[in-house]
Amino acid sequence: MGHSLFYKILREHIVEGTLAPGNEIGIRIDQTLTQDATGTMAYLQFEALGIPKVRTELSVSYIDHNTIQMGFENADDHAYLQTMNANFGIYHSRAGNGICHQVHLERFGRPGATLLGSDSHTPTGGGIGMVAIGAGGLDVAVAMGGGPFYLTAPRVINVRLKGKLRPWVSSKDVILTVLGMLSTRGNVGTILEYTGDGIRTLSVPERATITNMGAELGVTTSIFPSDEATLHFLKAQAREGSWREIHPDSDAEYDRVIEIDLSSIQPLAACPHSPDNIKKISDIAGFRVDQVAIGSCTNSSYKDLMTVARIMKGKKAASHVSLIVAPGSRQVLEMIARNGALADIIASGARIMESACGFCIGAGQAPLTGGISLRTNNRNFEARSGTESAQVYLVSPETAALSAVAGTLVNPLDRPARDYPDITVPDQFLIDDSMILPPSEKKIEIVRGPNIGDPPYTEPLRDEIQGVVGLKVGDAITTDHIMPAGQRLKYRSNIPKYAEYVFEHVDPEFSKRALADKAGGMYTLIVGGLSYGQGSSREHAAICPMYLGVRLVLAKSFERIHSDNLINFGVIPLAFINPGDYERINRGDSVIARDLRTTVMESDTVTLTIAGTPYTCAISVSQRQRAILLEGGLLNYTRKKFSA
Repeated sequence: MGHSLFYKILREHIVEGTLAPGNEIGIRIDQTLTQDATGTMAYLQFEALGIPKVRTELSVSYIDHNTIQMGFENADDHAYLQTMNANFGIYHSRAGNGICHQVHLERFGRPGATLLGSDSHTPTGGGIGMVAIGAGGLDVAVAMGGGPFYLTAPRVINVRLKGKLRPWVSSKDVILTVLGMLSTRGNVGTILEYTGDGIRTLSVPERATITNMGAELGVTTSIFPSDEATLHFLKAQAREGSWREIHPDSDAEYDRVIEIDLSSIQPLAACPHSPDNIKKISDIAGFRVDQVAIGSCTNSSYKDLMTVARIMKGKKAASHVSLIVAPGSRQVLEMIARNGALADIIASGARIMESACGFCIGAGQAPLTGGISLRTNNRNFEARSGTESAQVYLVSPETAALSAVAGTLVNPLDRPARDYPDITVPDQFLIDDSMILPPSEKKIEIVRGPNIGDPPYTEPLRDEIQGVVGLKVGDAITTDHIMPAGQRLKYRSNIPKYAEYVFEHVDPEFSKRALADKAGGMYTLIVGGLSYGQGSSREHAAICPMYLGVRLVLAKSFERIHSDNLINFGVIPLAFINPGDYERINRGDSVIARDLRTTVMESDTVTLTIAGTPYTCAISVSQRQRAILLEGGLLNYTRKKFSA
């Protein structure tokens, strides 16, 4: 039996374990990336490991999330990152150079390599043939120190594409089609591998849109082969030396095969408030639109923005529409400035934002109260935009631009095919890496402003935990629910302060109650429904609850990255064996767990006594993760292992 592309790359990188679906394996990581919202804590943790230099082929630190300087906190963190990076062998992409995933694809991505990033959209690199995986910052810190990254060898779904997209239908509609088929739940321990004749019709930026938003499926990653289209893209970036042809064996077998005819795909929208709430635009077109925001790591490539510029040329955005355009990288911004496309976008009435995450993470451009916003980014969770009452729809750049002019949601297929601006990837991109700072050859002073704290240390697992059910939540709780982004992200390196906002939009009093219980010697249990911990890789959604005294989370199911992050910070993720037990538990119930150290190491179940009733719960962790929980978290575990 032949091998899938994903397993071919894993075989070249495996350093621990046996490569078979369901087994935990450790793989060597070639490259890492961080962004400033998660990177500050990751680098504080790396310093705590006591390793003088990174041991990867390449590690890059990007400033792209918190670029709005409201107060000193963001600027202080950026100064820390730049000086720390210089000392420890890490490349530093300055604010304004672009969004990490797009810049990494353009300037550093290498087919056949492994990439670990402290951002859930790291799988963007799969568009260039990388095994690119999102993880918590502590996992990335360990990988930078030369440690393996551990994952459960996943099952592989083959998505076979045939045909060719029609005019006015884009790669965004492809991934929305897949989301409509597979949803955001039930895909943990899975990767998507795209094959078929149809992939030849897709450029690397189009493939990257698909792998980027594959993160919303909850899969480990997504990947395309590296072929002639990949070579063309790398040549245009003056990096053809990084190219390697790599594809699955012709007789590769997969756990499941999905076939999609690209010519049959229609323009789609992800409706509020989930990326898998998919509807055909033809079925919902016509409603008034208040805001259109084009950009993010999903749809801000040269091709995307040239398409928008052609659509907007000679036209104006409707008078009631706030039109926002944010190029994904400085390379793209400068290229469309030089060829005149940016002038066409400006003339349409668009407001040009910097090359950063911006509106996608709620850092500016919040819609008006109850406003309808069309966005080309990847998530539309409730309140993520910065306005709790906003209705956010995720659409393609084509749909967004046409709708901005009309002032209503437009079905692109209502336009003649001959009017479609068919943009091709250029043969040569503008190359200027002057805003990527290489490591320093000599030691410099690391800047540590007052917002820079220490990485949180946890105590080893106690044998008995007594506490209270501090919060009960429903299905599809995201890391944005747990740890709000937007204006709160500036506290990311100050855990005591950031912890004040845990579950801010769900229960504003949660953090105060949890701290009071902790002061009284009581721990907190959080009870959740299906797919707990969707969304961002933000490890603060584990760190800050841990700081408040959360040591147990009991849910119907967990998403991969968040479950790993909980373990990394000494919080035990437990699953209901009988889902009906969820209904019997209430906030405020007493909780007792005994004999934990033995149970966690030797059993697949843990018994919690809640309000006097025993509940048997599943603990699905590897033997390595059991040892991490005993030590109180990955930082304690790794320091002990490295020192040994």
